[in-house]
Amino acid sequence: MMIALGADHAGFALKQDLKSWLAGRGGVEVLDFGTHSTASVDYPDFAVAVGRAVQEGRAERGVLVCGSGVGMAIAANKVAGIRAAVAVDVETARLCRAHNDTNVLALGARITDAGAAVDLVQAWLEAEFEGGRHARRVAKLSELEDVRRAEAEHASAR
Repeated sequence: MMIALGADHAGFALKQDLKSWLAGRGGVEVLDFGTHSTASVDYPDFAVAVGRAVQEGRAERGVLVCGSGVGMAIAANKVAGIRAAVAVDVETARLCRAHNDTNVLALGARITDAGAAVDLVQAWLEAEFEGGRHARRVAKLSELEDVRRAEAEHASAR
């Protein structure tokens, strides 16, 4: 499994911890989209890079880290086909995958320590999308992207 990683300056250290942990798991490869230091950067740049890697099939899933996880999730969700969620506990990490078929997980380095982050990512990676009634709901999320795209095209044609 290929996992795309990205972080801003606040999430750099936790990204590095997760990268090491993921590299130690059999069958997991990591694409690291940065940042590569604690120098101040803009989180949307890294969220979009990870989102596009997942969108284009270069990675199966993505993990993003910033201070709270919220900014990264918002930015990643602007990429068509990305379903990103913030998780702060194992049950949320499991459910966002099982019920919402998330393909990007966002974590907050200021609220989640390395041990907890590993637990969250592990729960998320091990969870399987349950389909069924959840598939119908996820399909509606994709339909919303189509509506947004059509509205944008209509606005630009004016």
